[in-house]
Amino acid sequence: MASDGNSVTVFGDLSKPATVLIEKISSAVGILYEPKRITRKAQAEADARKIGALADLQLNSDLERRAISRLVHQESRKQKNIEDITAEAVAALPKDAQPHELDEDWIAHFFQQCQTVSDKEMQSLWSKLLVTEASQSGSIAKRTVNCVSSLAKSDAELFTSFCQFHWFNGILLPVVFDHSEIYTAQRITFSALKHLESLGLISLESSIVLRRQPSPSAISYFGQRVMLNYPTSAADLAIGRAIFTQAGRELAPICGAQANPEYFLWVLQRWVDAGISVSSSYPREQQR
Repeated sequence: MASDGNSVTVFGDLSKPATVLIEKISSAVGILYEPKRITRKAQAEADARKIGALADLQLNSDLERRAISRLVHQESRKQKNIEDITAEAVAALPKDAQPHELDEDWIAHFFQQCQTVSDKEMQSLWSKLLVTEASQSGSIAKRTVNCVSSLAKSDAELFTSFCQFHWFNGILLPVVFDHSEIYTAQRITFSALKHLESLGLISLESSIVLRRQPSPSAISYFGQRVMLNYPTSAADLAIGRAIFTQAGRELAPICGAQANPEYFLWVLQRWVDAGISVSSSYPREQQR
């Protein structure tokens, strides 16, 4: 499929959703995208055209020529970032994705925020945001896009570390009790929590509990299901003092966090000590 400079040229065997995603991006931000990457020859030809275009301009001074050269360099860099993020998203897009439902205003806003991102790890996070929204429109709010645009790489790494402490019982729940080496060993200190709060990723409260559910009730940790049985004397389930904001909830599943077996067993023991009976199919050799 080939077209003019305002739409996409696609080479190779791409799935229908991937092709639609590229077309939607091209329509929203006006890029010409070629998934196989520009060859060195093509890049050299493009550079030559830029130089030729500059030479044809009737500029009054070296200052103006330098300004034009800077603008070309900046826009080329942004274009490469856009295409790198798009390429990674295309490669990861599920076959059942629905990119035709993507809102073009959302796409334009998305690339406006990420076009200056050249770090590969941060580009990977942006591509996951795009895949998530392309898979189900409305999954990632513009506010979340804005939040990610404000993150330094170290912020993203800290949030990923924090997310190893989240559970799921219909919603994502951080379970972060007060000071413990379990947390500090992963760089999650009180100051780190305050920093994540300042970034708009979590909110800190004095105490957070889950209201008692009919026994048994289920909660899971990275897919590991745990059954909770509350005796009549048991209080509500304590889960610490941190909760996700909307941005945090939307980012937690895609940030790359991994399970921490030591932490998992430690939390179960905390709940047992509180009088709650827990059962899990976690391997026994890891429970010793």
